[in-house]
Amino acid sequence: TDQWSAIITTEELAGVPDDVVQTTRAAAEKDGVAGHKLNLKMPCYLPIMQFAHSSALREKLYRAYATRASDQSQAVQAGKTEQDNTSWVKEILALRQEEAQLLGYANYAEVSLAAKMAQSPAEVMAFLRDLAKRARPYAEQDVAEMRTFAAEHLNLQDPQPWDWPYIGEKLKEARYAFSEQEVKPYFTAPKVLAGLFKIVETLFEVSIRRDDAPVWHPAVEFYRIERHTEATRARGLQPELVGQFYLDPGARAGKRGGAWMDDVRARWLRPDTGALQTPVAHLVCNFSEAVGGKPPLLTHDDVITLFHECGHGLHHMLTQVNERDVSGISGVEWDAVELPSQFMENFCWEWSVLRHMTAHVDTGEPLPRALFDKMLAAKNFQSGLQTLRQIEFSLVDMLLHSDGDKAQDFMQVLRDVRAEVAVLQSPAWGRTLHTFSHIFAGGYAAGYYSYKWAEVLSADAYAAFEETAQADGSPNLETGRRYREAILEAGGSRPALDSFVAFRGREPSLNALLRHQGMAAPQA
Repeated sequence: TDQWSAIITTEELAGVPDDVVQTTRAAAEKDGVAGHKLNLKMPCYLPIMQFAHSSALREKLYRAYATRASDQSQAVQAGKTEQDNTSWVKEILALRQEEAQLLGYANYAEVSLAAKMAQSPAEVMAFLRDLAKRARPYAEQDVAEMRTFAAEHLNLQDPQPWDWPYIGEKLKEARYAFSEQEVKPYFTAPKVLAGLFKIVETLFEVSIRRDDAPVWHPAVEFYRIERHTEATRARGLQPELVGQFYLDPGARAGKRGGAWMDDVRARWLRPDTGALQTPVAHLVCNFSEAVGGKPPLLTHDDVITLFHECGHGLHHMLTQVNERDVSGISGVEWDAVELPSQFMENFCWEWSVLRHMTAHVDTGEPLPRALFDKMLAAKNFQSGLQTLRQIEFSLVDMLLHSDGDKAQDFMQVLRDVRAEVAVLQSPAWGRTLHTFSHIFAGGYAAGYYSYKWAEVLSADAYAAFEETAQADGSPNLETGRRYREAILEAGGSRPALDSFVAFRGREPSLNALLRHQGMAAPQA
């Protein structure tokens, strides 16, 4: 990813947002060359795929991105064969199968699920295929609408894979009179962070303030979370320290892409000293850099990402469990660990929250209500397609880890799944599995389905806030307290299903997820 770059002219960037134009120009100037320097990091790659008028430029980036670390990449074809992940993928899969057999399991998927909510690979695949069946009609409609729009308005009679993001963005603009780039100037990073902290402080009865610690880069910030107890208030004492976290928000050379939360240390009543060790987390994102002395700007998707990672952090830091191995995120079933993160995403669609976290970068004006209403109308745009894409990844992951020797031909497994569930086919030379770091370099092996599984939990949990919301739409604080105590504070000290039932009063239902994503059947 880091090694690929391209120098292009300003004319080739026609249609691309101004902040990306400025950033790529600055990157070229830093290298002492004229024009614009492109890279494959998300803040550069995604806006070009969505907005660049040049199909040739989109194809160039798409091909580079979709063939990274594979036999099809430019680097490998230039002789850097060590950058081809094919052999590593095969070896990892073989070793996992061997591990499973040594442990007495038929395959690695069974090993993975032994400590998860789902009971078997068959149960997971039935869940995914059921969801795919429900989403497919919506996805087919999404594609049909894009094909018609592309032919009638963009003179694209035969759209290629690199054209779909552009077509989708243009269709969204035409249908909702709304563009992601129209919203972006209102989401300055400092204002968004202040808004995030405000909802966390209000809902979970804590305070967040800057703190001091050594950091690995000047852009990294360090914070502490505190809470008053009845005892500290009564005695006039300082609030108790609940947890601390590092925030590393910006993209930069050499930094791993994507966004994640991880623990630095867990809450633990130490047996050696008798002292309570408070939890520390780090929240890492890859947002655009500041340009021209102005604060960094976030897309609404970036805002959702920040809230998502914060949800993980809160799960880890607000725990009240004193045993290290089951405090915070530790010991939580992997297919439930996304519940608090996806739960927090919902607040990014609430006017009562959003109005406090926007200020136009030039005027300081908050996001207009009319523009928010357009965003909300477009919220479920192409949710069918997006759902099928997640199911595709999830099914491939589960089949790779349950089919044993057959998984050695992992590209065939991918082709079979695409034939079953995809409504948009990818090019034969695409190599997405070669960079599927979630399952090959992360903790999601035979567990990628967890995103969808936990989304059912998070949507149903958030429905409790919808049911108890105050007249102005702001969340009910008593519901927030119950959620904090039942879900966040419990950590991994009990089965996630028990925590969910303690909060919701019943087992989870698929209905809220389908409703939130605009795929619910109409009421009779």
